[in-house]
Amino acid sequence: MRYNPAKDTSCGYYRLVESYRNIVGRVCHRTILNVGFLQDDLTPDHLYMIQKILTNRVEGKSDLFEQDDPLVKACVDKYWQEMIAKKRVDIAGITPEQKAKLVDIETIKHKDVREVGAEWMCDQALNQLQIKEFLAQLGWEEEKIQLAVTQIISRAVYPHSELRTSRWIQENSAVTEITGYPREKLTKDKLYQSAINLYGIKGRLEEHLSKKTNELFDIEDKIILYDLTNTYFEGEKKNSKLARFGRSKEKRSDARLIVLALVINCEGFIKFSSLFEGNTADSVTLPKIIDNIRVQTSSSQKAIVVLDAGIATEDNLKLLAEKGYDYVCVSRSKIKDYEVLEGSILHSVETKNKQIVSLQKVQSQQTTDYLLKIKSPGKRLKEMAMKTRFETQFEEELEKIKIGLPQKNKLKKADIVHQTIGRKIEKYPSAAKNYKIEVKVGAGNLATDIIYQKKTSIDEKNTENLGTYFIRTNLTTTDEQTVWKIYNTIREIESTFRALKTDLDLRPIYHKNDDATMAHLHMGLLAYWVVNTIRHQLKQKDIKHNWQEIVRIGNTKKIITTYGQNQNNQIVSIRRCSEPPKNLQTIYQALNYKFFPFVKRKSVVHSP
Repeated sequence: MRYNPAKDTSCGYYRLVESYRNIVGRVCHRTILNVGFLQDDLTPDHLYMIQKILTNRVEGKSDLFEQDDPLVKACVDKYWQEMIAKKRVDIAGITPEQKAKLVDIETIKHKDVREVGAEWMCDQALNQLQIKEFLAQLGWEEEKIQLAVTQIISRAVYPHSELRTSRWIQENSAVTEITGYPREKLTKDKLYQSAINLYGIKGRLEEHLSKKTNELFDIEDKIILYDLTNTYFEGEKKNSKLARFGRSKEKRSDARLIVLALVINCEGFIKFSSLFEGNTADSVTLPKIIDNIRVQTSSSQKAIVVLDAGIATEDNLKLLAEKGYDYVCVSRSKIKDYEVLEGSILHSVETKNKQIVSLQKVQSQQTTDYLLKIKSPGKRLKEMAMKTRFETQFEEELEKIKIGLPQKNKLKKADIVHQTIGRKIEKYPSAAKNYKIEVKVGAGNLATDIIYQKKTSIDEKNTENLGTYFIRTNLTTTDEQTVWKIYNTIREIESTFRALKTDLDLRPIYHKNDDATMAHLHMGLLAYWVVNTIRHQLKQKDIKHNWQEIVRIGNTKKIITTYGQNQNNQIVSIRRCSEPPKNLQTIYQALNYKFFPFVKRKSVVHSP
């Protein structure tokens, strides 16, 4: 007790004291802080809590219950700062909060390592395309949108069945941590249903994406490309209305097919898509699609449609002209009676394969369209090899018939021999037209010999025309190289089909019913929107990786949980993304994307 001048009376004068044992084991005390006279509203309980909290701070312990009394907290903070300022406690410059983070390195472990790089890239591409906002405008619930986005990203990064995709999400990928969909709720059946729901809004979704990409990348759709491909089914598909036997581009004559028709622009973005039965001829699909093309494009101007030869029938070209489109295509029929225009210059251009191709404007009485004669050395070599192979096989077949004539038990009747030769001509029509064949007939109408030889003049003419084809257009341009460049944009749709079939695993199809089949193909197209949005931007920065390579680079970025035990016997856990390697940083920077979906998520678990 001391005299307090402020109150003119004797009051308690307080000191903060530390108890310790000296070298001989005797309990001693030393003053840490002279607190002085205290305010009247501090009770003994308050004093106990103040010294208790300060003791815990010095020892690096945390309180089981956080102190919420403002008077106690104010005193603790004041005395703690004074103790530090007067260097009355040895804390080695480490605060209790910092001390709690000191983890014993022997206890550090890692768990729940997942891929996140490619998924995070796709999510940011979807944000550019504003798919989430579009689905919200249609009245979709938040969780339904999260599932749809999860499936689109998964289809782009890991294009497999719904069953395998669900396992991949549960065990390998951090996609749900990005989209917010509860991982524990995800099943293959929900993925099936989500795909069907997305297919239900195919037209509106396709229109939104078409217009959005045009706005994002300032595309005018001056040139649009139209082509078809087909993909095959594994299974009998007997009850399917779409699956039919037809001419397979993968040479799968044993499997039923479905035809996918695409309209895209020069940048590879889809304008319109449609499905047809597997036995549908290429040429009959255009009338069913032509009216939808302009709806999906950004401008009402007269667009140029680039077609493959299989679609470019006279009726289809006439239809395009009637609908207000210009067209560029390879002539479906061989132009024979053509002549080089007076003053026409023979141009030479270099292709991407470093081959020199010659271009020359010609005219023909067969058509009033602009004709461009193309001579390609590469195409000539390919056609020459095919011509030689077919001629060799045709001659071998004729020799077999000829050798068999003098042998016993072989057919020798002249009419039968003629029929056999006719079947070989049907089998090798391109080779047979170069040959003159004569069957020698003896007594009893029996064939005695077969004489065949090449028609020299016809063969020379056919050989000279190898590697030659004609580009046809109703454009009024006189610039040969412009027509050539416009036609070569069709390579972009070939690249699109290659990405769909190879990178996004659009073939084969295993689904049993048609609804699931159409939903499967539609999911592949939605994933392609994401893929092309990313690749288009990378191409502008001269990064020309294919999609599989981009995913491989993206998978080098992981998300991982690291945990260990600190000095307070607590488990400190941090979930964090790994630093992207240099090549992934280059891709993110080219896309102007963020490196991390989040910085870190920390939790502290108190020991029991």
